[in-house]
Amino acid sequence: MRWYVINLLCAIDQLLNAVCGGWCDETMSAHFYRLHRDGKPWGWLMRPVDLLFAWQTLHPGAIGHCHSAWLKELERYQMPPEARP
Repeated sequence: MRWYVINLLCAIDQLLNAVCGGWCDETMSAHFYRLHRDGKPWGWLMRPVDLLFAWQTLHPGAIGHCHSAWLKELERYQMPPEARP
């Protein structure tokens, strides 16, 4: 049941990101990190999201929640284990 809820929340997150102009298989957090990294106007949202989700476990070497989400995207973390590189 726990993984069902996590997967559902991830799907909602990705849907909102796609509606807001991001990539369809990317979370809002990873998108905010990319915007911040690239100096885009909405990149400032990375900091409030980092504070809001600071309780979540970070990817090793990440500097905050959004950076952690971006690193997980690079690893294809949201894909089934057998489909990951």
